[in-house]
Amino acid sequence: MKDVHSHFIPKEALLWLEQHQHLVSVRREQLTDNRPDVLIINDTWPFSLSEAFIDENQHAAAQRKAQIGHTLVSPLPQLFLYNTDPAITSEFAAVYNQGLIDMMKRSNTRYSGLSTVPLNDPIKAASELKSTMKKGLLGSIIGTGIDGTLLTDERYIPFWEEANRQKAIVFIHPLLSQDKRMNKGKMSTLMGVLWETTVCAADLLLQGYLDVYPNVRILLAHGGGFLPYQIGRMSKGYQQWESVSKNLSASPGDYLRKFWFDSVLWNDDALSFLVKLAGEDRVVPGSDFPFELKDFPPINKNLSGWDSLIS
Repeated sequence: MKDVHSHFIPKEALLWLEQHQHLVSVRREQLTDNRPDVLIINDTWPFSLSEAFIDENQHAAAQRKAQIGHTLVSPLPQLFLYNTDPAITSEFAAVYNQGLIDMMKRSNTRYSGLSTVPLNDPIKAASELKSTMKKGLLGSIIGTGIDGTLLTDERYIPFWEEANRQKAIVFIHPLLSQDKRMNKGKMSTLMGVLWETTVCAADLLLQGYLDVYPNVRILLAHGGGFLPYQIGRMSKGYQQWESVSKNLSASPGDYLRKFWFDSVLWNDDALSFLVKLAGEDRVVPGSDFPFELKDFPPINKNLSGWDSLIS
């Protein structure tokens, strides 16, 4: 059994955060009912800091108990630090990534890893991606953009060019939506993150990035958000409007099969629909472990995307 979507914080990264609170706001809140502490970074998106997030042995033990033989580990989106000074983001990324590389070496092939990169300085992001892939990481996890920009903004071209050269996995994982309407009822987590992925992925598709950077293996979190469900509308627009088709050499439905998708959907019918549209070789078992909202162990039935993604 495999898991392509799992998060961890190496001890070196957690120590860096604790020692640099003059640079990055880091706050732990203790709860009163024996639940894990809540960690809040830069006053956004608090999350429960379970032991599996920070204890390597407990994370690995959970994988073994779930009979997961290999896990692709990546940073939490709360650790991207895109809204801090790029020099700080770059320093933290280097610390996190080295901690993950060391963890992989100790794991005896149980883990592969994805780096975090300072996307707020795309040239440095490209350099960090190249450096960490030389050390054994398989690519990077990135957000859907910064300060309202999309990933097709020209500022990010150096990162995409390097990812294409390296044939990197680029795991697109959303941050919380900034739409204030979603502040009620946890909609920012339940729906907002999916919307962010949908907008990002649709833009990459419509701007022709899957042709411009064909060697990048783009993995979309949470089943690709709402993109697969509305690919028919995009395909109709492709037929109707030259402004939609001008950057594309095929229908959006064909481009859908050039992404990879994790299986974090919690619904068998939704997963079957995704497999039917994208192909079972483009859907990869994922869990989002150890967040509270997780699908663990991940569904692995009839999903063969791991071999094409991790190649």
